Amino acid sequence: MENQQKPPEGRFRTRRVVLGCVAGCAVLGGVLVLLPSGRPAEPAPPSPGALAMAAVGAGVPAALPDLAELIDEREQRVRTRPKDATSWAVLGAAYVEQGRRLADPAYYPRAEKALRTSLAVRPRRNTRALAGLAALANARRDFPAARRWGEAARTLEPRRWTTYPLLIDAYTGLGEHAAAKRALDRLTELRSGPAVLARAAAVYRDRGRREDAAASLADAAAGARAPAERAAYLERAGQLAWERGDLQDALRHFQEAVRLDPDQRAAQAGQGRTLAALGRTTEALNAYRVALARQPCPRYALELGELYESLGMPEAARVQYDLLRERVRVAAAGGADEELVLGQFEADHGDPREAVRRLRAQWSRQPGTEVADALGWALHRAGRHEEALRFAVRATESDPAGGVRSAAYAYHRGMIERELERYGAARRHLAEALRINPHFSPLHAPAARAASEALGEPPDDEVPRMEEE
Repeated sequence: MENQQKPPEGRFRTRRVVLGCVAGCAVLGGVLVLLPSGRPAEPAPPSPGALAMAAVGAGVPAALPDLAELIDEREQRVRTRPKDATSWAVLGAAYVEQGRRLADPAYYPRAEKALRTSLAVRPRRNTRALAGLAALANARRDFPAARRWGEAARTLEPRRWTTYPLLIDAYTGLGEHAAAKRALDRLTELRSGPAVLARAAAVYRDRGRREDAAASLADAAAGARAPAERAAYLERAGQLAWERGDLQDALRHFQEAVRLDPDQRAAQAGQGRTLAALGRTTEALNAYRVALARQPCPRYALELGELYESLGMPEAARVQYDLLRERVRVAAAGGADEELVLGQFEADHGDPREAVRRLRAQWSRQPGTEVADALGWALHRAGRHEEALRFAVRATESDPAGGVRSAAYAYHRGMIERELERYGAARRHLAEALRINPHFSPLHAPAARAASEALGEPPDDEVPRMEEE
């Protein structure tokens, strides 16, 4: 009986061996995990394509090399899986962002094809493709289409926060500032973070709340994780500082943006604008040339042409104006609308009557504040001053809650009022333009100073009537 109660000695030995092996494996595994740094291995960083996909999906700026990798990945994927609606939509959104960053409208037809293919593959509840088409329409400056696609996306998924920035851009382009504010309110209910702060800053700026806009952009830049995103917000902060005439602050923001993202061409053009105002002409010309070499944006060509003109270099200016016309033609071939900048150019450097024709068509389609200002100025240049003033007033007083504080808009209104012999109002608006930003244009800021000096101080009998004007 005693022999039966003893467990066999071999069984204990076997268990010890097994347990020893398990423990040894555990120790070995721990050693392998800890080697060579002595700390747990960190997960591999996301690929550039994954970074770009996250940025594009969240509607924030992405680095150009990352975008190129994302496009390559998705092009390969849709070749092997042509029924992958999501990949088609991602590809379309990446094309839009690439075209916008490069000022290359050739990407836009590709984007449209990809996004419409996504809709064809998945015609129902395809919010991603609808939002992509809204982003494409905004990039093409087709704000009615952007509103239509954006509202369709919002109807499908009212809580999808990335739709609301697209709607804000569309509403702003159409001059529907109350709708833009409602979209921002809904956006801030659904989401917080750098992208939302940057979008809020744009709305604040359009409503004349420059201090709130600057604070929001500072917070957005501080909270941005990727260098390209932070650089984009710093560029916007630089533009805001430029608009209020703070040249050193503007230059600091533009330079930091370019340091973080050398492909940030808007910041390079901003440097050109600011350096010219500081009298650092050679540096300004170089900055503009670098920006235009990689991002041949018509507006940069107009700015550089006017800088050359202010320096007494008409032939060099003409080269830039020819580039502007060519880029507008290229944009039209890609379905993009650059009629606004072409109208602004024609008003001052070409045929003002042609400018009026083009800008009237713009106004009938998308009556935003910028179009109102441009049309008013073109009408003035064409000799139709009474009608011009109506649009200038709309541009400077378009929102009961406050509008854009623009030196150029105030200058245009003041010059129109001067032509109409409304001298009190002209003095106020010319002074306002120079107070907002005394360097707002290498051509028009000196003209504003000359006109203001020519008007002189108001006579005593005019002072009581100033408010009536």
